[in-house]
Amino acid sequence: MKLLTFSTLFPNQRWPNHGIFVETRLRYLVASRQVQSRVVAPVPWFPFSHPRFGLYATFAQVPPSEQRFGLDVLHPRYPVIPKIGMSAAPVLLANALKSTLGRIIDEGYDFDLIDAHYFYPDGVAAVMLGRYFNKPVVITARGTDINLVPQYRLPRRMIRWAAEQAAGMITVCNALKDEMVALGIDGSRITPLRNGVNLELFQPGDRAALRAELGMEGFTLMSVGHLEPRKGHELVIQALPALPEVHLNIAGTGPDRRKLEDLAQALKVQDRVRFLGPLPQTELKRWYGGADALVLASSREGWANVLLESMACGTPVVASNVWGTPEVVASPEAGVLMRERTPHGVAEAVTALRASYPSHEATRRYAERFSWDDTTQGQIALFQRIAAQGRA
Repeated sequence: MKLLTFSTLFPNQRWPNHGIFVETRLRYLVASRQVQSRVVAPVPWFPFSHPRFGLYATFAQVPPSEQRFGLDVLHPRYPVIPKIGMSAAPVLLANALKSTLGRIIDEGYDFDLIDAHYFYPDGVAAVMLGRYFNKPVVITARGTDINLVPQYRLPRRMIRWAAEQAAGMITVCNALKDEMVALGIDGSRITPLRNGVNLELFQPGDRAALRAELGMEGFTLMSVGHLEPRKGHELVIQALPALPEVHLNIAGTGPDRRKLEDLAQALKVQDRVRFLGPLPQTELKRWYGGADALVLASSREGWANVLLESMACGTPVVASNVWGTPEVVASPEAGVLMRERTPHGVAEAVTALRASYPSHEATRRYAERFSWDDTTQGQIALFQRIAAQGRA
């Protein structure tokens, strides 16, 4: 079976961690040898690559095509209208990609279906392309595309339209399925398939040696994710005055770094907070393995992969009780859910975890329940059923 995987959320040479969860799921799917896929991962068009243009310069530096883990990946450009173009985004994206998909078919890769990730604008654009090329489309909902974007009237209508037209839909947790049903989407056509974790990459290491190499002292927390308000890094920093001698390492990049540094300074905890910048997964696993807990204080999450990555390294978690997170942190071996998403809630949950700290071996065993096998087989069954319907 031939897939065309379509998403603006996909890693590239310039952003190796961008949408890595989409790539990881696809790698396990292709490894089953029951499907093959080519990837179309569009990038916003921008003409200048000089660093003074910041993020937009990075777009310009992404290569037109590349190979990643044996996958052929194309990065065609599409127009983006900053700040005012949200409603037009699916149409602009679809129109820009018609020639790319047409060329792929003309070159002999006549795919059976479009495997689209993220409902808006990607999923909506994929359905438009599917109708144009007469191909079925499966859309995976991943988080803010369902728990945030539909608050806008026109995107909400377009999401409903795409859901009606799609041959199938996947959510990464049950909570997202429930939210889609609340939007008026037929739940019988939605298949929850949670993300897994790479148990070969994320493994416990020599904890004492890692702590020494990484300069960890005392009870050490990790907070991992883009440095922006939704991830809640500021709540973890604000909890530190109530957690004397607890240290915090923050991994990630984003617009709020200076604000977070100033906050740590204002609270006089700057000597207990380290900003690590963006880390590749091969390096991130070492920090998980040396830390005592991961804290995820997000306001919204579909299925947060960092939770399972930390657990797979034997490190329990403290997490906000939002969306799909209770489906991940569902046992004392996994960690503790906050009772409230506030600095007090963070401090209270960290204290509770320390009082009943699970063994690292038990946390690892819990993570081993979340291999990719079931998700891969669930995708194959869904795709085969849809492809068979198209041939009937």
